[in-house]
Amino acid sequence: MLKCVFLPTANLPQKTHPELSTRTLLALAVPSALFTILTNGYRVVDQYFIQTVSTAAQAAIGSSVFVLILFYAAFELIAAGTGPLVARATGAGDRPLRRAILGTSLAGAILVTSILMLLGIAGAPLIASSLGLSGDAAAQCVLYLRTLCWTILPLALTPVVDQGFIAMGNARVPMVLHAISLALNIVLTPLLIHTAGLGIAGAALASNTSRAVATALGLVMLRRLTGLRFSDIRITPELRRVLRVGYPMALGVAAYALVYWAVLKTSVSPLGPHVNAALGIGFNALEGVTWPLFHGLSLAVASLVGRYLGAGRQDLAKATIRLALPITLAAGGVSSLVFWLAGPFLTGLFTNDAAVHAAASEYAVILAASQLFVALESLTEGVLAGAGDTRSVFIYSAPVNALRIPLAWWFAFPLGWGAPGIWWVMNLTTYIKVLGKGYAVWRGKWAEMDL
Repeated sequence: MLKCVFLPTANLPQKTHPELSTRTLLALAVPSALFTILTNGYRVVDQYFIQTVSTAAQAAIGSSVFVLILFYAAFELIAAGTGPLVARATGAGDRPLRRAILGTSLAGAILVTSILMLLGIAGAPLIASSLGLSGDAAAQCVLYLRTLCWTILPLALTPVVDQGFIAMGNARVPMVLHAISLALNIVLTPLLIHTAGLGIAGAALASNTSRAVATALGLVMLRRLTGLRFSDIRITPELRRVLRVGYPMALGVAAYALVYWAVLKTSVSPLGPHVNAALGIGFNALEGVTWPLFHGLSLAVASLVGRYLGAGRQDLAKATIRLALPITLAAGGVSSLVFWLAGPFLTGLFTNDAAVHAAASEYAVILAASQLFVALESLTEGVLAGAGDTRSVFIYSAPVNALRIPLAWWFAFPLGWGAPGIWWVMNLTTYIKVLGKGYAVWRGKWAEMDL
């Protein structure tokens, strides 16, 4: 079955850029959204199966997601640079350059992995306490993070492999690979958590074991598609270009994770474990499905914009925005309605605790007011990231995200709004970010960048 999926992409088309149409956009966006949903499916699976272990374990999983996002920022240092550079090399028809970028990106990801393994294993207790966790919740968090870090290599390589395929206009491969990986994860997670009695450590092992299988398959197919050799996987001067494009996005993701980390410490954790668990359910189970829809469209836009710019077609790069906007608005509007009308029912599937359910339901209903804007933010990020204008993404993200720390505390405690105040701060800052990134896209400097 895999062979049938991969064969049509064995050779690059004669044209260096695709035709622009709704069909072309959706052919990338739909599998990209599906594979992103499948990627985030790990969080949904963990959140679901861990609920029968303990509330402390559920709080640890919910809080740890922001540590994983920080880890992902380190992976994004490589992957965010890989995408636009591979897209431009593909658009220009330069296969040797494309192979060199992929090889040095994989080598860079391995280097990042070795550093994270050491930091994560040694620093797990400090991380747990810095999240505001204590007692059994902190112990569960330490066990989860250490197990994850011992087996973290597949987690680091996956974003590079995904970006490589998508940048070349092939989103089907990541979709199939993540489907295989998630299917394995659904089987392994309850087996390792409950049958093997490993508890929260079983969730970490299940995630990385299933990723390892899919990533190995992806590397084999990437080698077949591009002619990538083992000798290409080494540190070269091309890594500088990858890092130069990738570091603003990585800093932005890191800032996002650290902001939530600080919000957990100063505002969420002081309200009690039920709020930690509620945030985990809302962020993992609800936004873990809707955000990938927006991100899938963002990845498709980024791939098209990068290849059009590589082929010297700025006109088509700009036309991509007009084509994607109605689809983005529709996806955001539907997501808002789902959060508002079905949020309480959906959150109830992930907990039997009345306090957790009440807090998670509040999260869903309040965040319904920002889903349309999250969709628009993803579209603007796709344009800017695809062009390699990652600095604009950082400038209009990180400072606004940082405002969430004092505002969340102020709304939750001095104003007395509690957890709903924190959720409204998330909405308000999202509105501000959309205005900034929208302005950067409208200004149009991204279309003239030379990488």
